[in-house]
Amino acid sequence: MLILHDILGKLRDQFEGSRKAGERGIWFVYTIVAIIIPFTSSKTSNILRCLNTLFGFSGIAKKRFYTFMASPKIPWNRLWPTLWKIIPEPMTDDRLLLALDDYINPKTGRKIFACDKLFDHAAKLNQTKYPWAQNVVTVGLLKIIKGRWACLPLNWRFYHMKKSLERINRTAIAAKTQFETKLDQAVEMICEIASVFTQTHIVAVTDSWFGNNGLWKPLSDKLGCCFDMISRLRSNSNIFELPPECPGKKRRGRPAKYGKKLGTAKSLAAELKKLAINCDVNLYGRIRTVLAYEQLLMLKTIKHAVKVMWVYRQSQWVALFSTDTTLSVAQIIEYYGARWKIEAAFKELKRDIGSAETQTRHPDAVTNHLHCLLFPMRKGTNFSGEKRSQFPPI
Repeated sequence: MLILHDILGKLRDQFEGSRKAGERGIWFVYTIVAIIIPFTSSKTSNILRCLNTLFGFSGIAKKRFYTFMASPKIPWNRLWPTLWKIIPEPMTDDRLLLALDDYINPKTGRKIFACDKLFDHAAKLNQTKYPWAQNVVTVGLLKIIKGRWACLPLNWRFYHMKKSLERINRTAIAAKTQFETKLDQAVEMICEIASVFTQTHIVAVTDSWFGNNGLWKPLSDKLGCCFDMISRLRSNSNIFELPPECPGKKRRGRPAKYGKKLGTAKSLAAELKKLAINCDVNLYGRIRTVLAYEQLLMLKTIKHAVKVMWVYRQSQWVALFSTDTTLSVAQIIEYYGARWKIEAAFKELKRDIGSAETQTRHPDAVTNHLHCLLFPMRKGTNFSGEKRSQFPPI
């Protein structure tokens, strides 16, 4: 409780300077505590009920609290960096591990800000493939807590489809809504985090959708050698040898960027399995033995030399790559396996905390509510060390 008091006190101080600093700061702190307490789903009405019942804020008028939750003056641009700075020991092996992914948040009410008909690739047979939902791009910190990997959300953005901006721009925040791709949003968020953790080696762990030159090039240009990426290779990704070195030998034309084409990740998987060696890895909460083969190769998807490895487990295989060639096989597999924790965080956010149940519609109210729900995500199943009943595939 002393740690929580210290954290919330620093967050409350960020409201200093505003006209209603005392009131807004106290209400914000107790709102975060009300979300942490497993009272009920964290809809705005339930948060107000928790404040009245548990904390004795019987004098808060419903209209005033709803106005506070929809206020455009909550200083999120100062609150988030403050939270990042007070994270104890955020580094892992002298690296800041960031998980990057997006998720959809289904809704039922109409005219909810940032909602649209979105394709759900994970929809079950009895679910629609185009639910009415919000699409949220999220960056989280990967860290071992109580012996198990956990994910703490650090930043997020609503993704708006280009064809929907005309409808969105008719709202009161039309000037603030500009089209950005998911990769542009990811670059912006990681750069904001890097501005707080200066001179820190950042490693982004992503799935195959984000693991391409659209993320790698702008971040490597802005952050230089302080940024690296671990991702999964698509099965049809073409793989090349490193370019040949010909010192002192003059040749016409520009130097070769790629060596001999070896094939795709899928075509190489079978023939390289006989060269794989056993490796013990801390994967999904316990030490597991996997077969792995590594090699320095070139990828056209990011136009850079990387360490590519094929990981074999039972009858399945997966190809991973890392731009940080100093990482060992065990580290790359462990870090990529830890990426699954951001999926667990999405599930906790939507079901346990109750993000999917709230039907707030106003743009500022929707944004503030999601900010408030992501702030106390350091509690819950991701940080409790609770064992999962099933382990996801690598």
